[in-house]
Amino acid sequence: MKTHPMARSTLAIAALVAIAGAVTSTTALAQKYPITNAQRDTANQVAQKGVPLSELAADAPDSYTIKSGDTLWDISKLFLKNPWRWPELWGMNLNDIKNPHLIYPGQRLKLERKNGMATLRMGGGDTTTSTSDSGTVRVSPRTRIEALPDGALPTLRPSLIEAFLAEPIIVDEEGLRAAPRIVSAQENRVLLTRGDRAYARGQDGTPLMDDQKQQQFFRVFRNATPLKDPGTGEILGYEAQYVGKATLVRGESTAQVESSEGAPSTAIVPATIDIIGAKEEMRVGDRMLPEPPRQLQTYTPHAPTGKIDGRIVSVYGSAVVNAAQNQVVAINRGTRDGIENGHVMAILKDGPRIVDKTDEARPLLKLPDERNGLLMVFRTFDRVSYALILEITDGVRVGDRLTSPR
Repeated sequence: MKTHPMARSTLAIAALVAIAGAVTSTTALAQKYPITNAQRDTANQVAQKGVPLSELAADAPDSYTIKSGDTLWDISKLFLKNPWRWPELWGMNLNDIKNPHLIYPGQRLKLERKNGMATLRMGGGDTTTSTSDSGTVRVSPRTRIEALPDGALPTLRPSLIEAFLAEPIIVDEEGLRAAPRIVSAQENRVLLTRGDRAYARGQDGTPLMDDQKQQQFFRVFRNATPLKDPGTGEILGYEAQYVGKATLVRGESTAQVESSEGAPSTAIVPATIDIIGAKEEMRVGDRMLPEPPRQLQTYTPHAPTGKIDGRIVSVYGSAVVNAAQNQVVAINRGTRDGIENGHVMAILKDGPRIVDKTDEARPLLKLPDERNGLLMVFRTFDRVSYALILEITDGVRVGDRLTSPR
């Protein structure tokens, strides 16, 4: 089988062989994980001369074989002091890795130090495939066949954020007011779970109609909590607690009924929904929002290009104001502020206020804010974003400031 040179190198090193369409799969994956011009320019510059030794991590290894379970953040942190500076790591190995999203277990990276600069090269790795000079990939009969993209390294450990991506919903006041609501359940049930049937209505005079060509799915939520800017007190949006998923069976309608006096009247027939997923039990009064389309999420760590002055708004899923490593927090910056997936920000710990006891006047001092860790944005809304705390040295609190990591 003939392959593109880039796909040939990746196949041989990764030992993940797609018998047909290897080039197509690799190209398609690269298109889904785009590289910005700024990132490519940085990589090209570094590829010309390497990275100063001062930018390497203190214990950067001479070589490293990528293992299953590694992440791009892990690999960047292993070699560089600042792991968000992934273009430098990519640029150090630009000849071998055309797209940093196509990195697989089994690849071996070799660090070379020369003339005060460091470069990263691809070395040999464990493989069960071989590539001839003609470009033909020979596959051992014992090789396990998988789709090529399945083995690529994620930026972060998926288990930390996978469940979160389907849960919180940020809505504005108008969207919250217009959200349909569950109005009744069968047999006067109080609580609903998967497999149950219930009934719902639209809001503000807009009936919940089954007027779409495709089946309609809804997320069910409750307790829309206002997210307030720690500095201004402004409500940035409402964070809705996800409780389950429903599908629309029949839309709203009307029916002619007789009143208690026997007079004809018109009654509303609510829409029929089936509960198809439950994180916790649902109840009458819970709201519904359309299931958003699934999107391929990419998380390439990089520093924001402009000045950042943000604050932590809340700790998701917790009533406390303190957050630990690997917890998710909401911040008061969103797409309207230029925030995007992958933005890495430094967390600043507020400097304490003290009295200068060495001065007879006893003036009040405010000590400088000190860097306390890093977080990375992975889901953005208009005025709010969610971020994962990647590393901290001390507890993170609601109200802590955020700035550029540089």
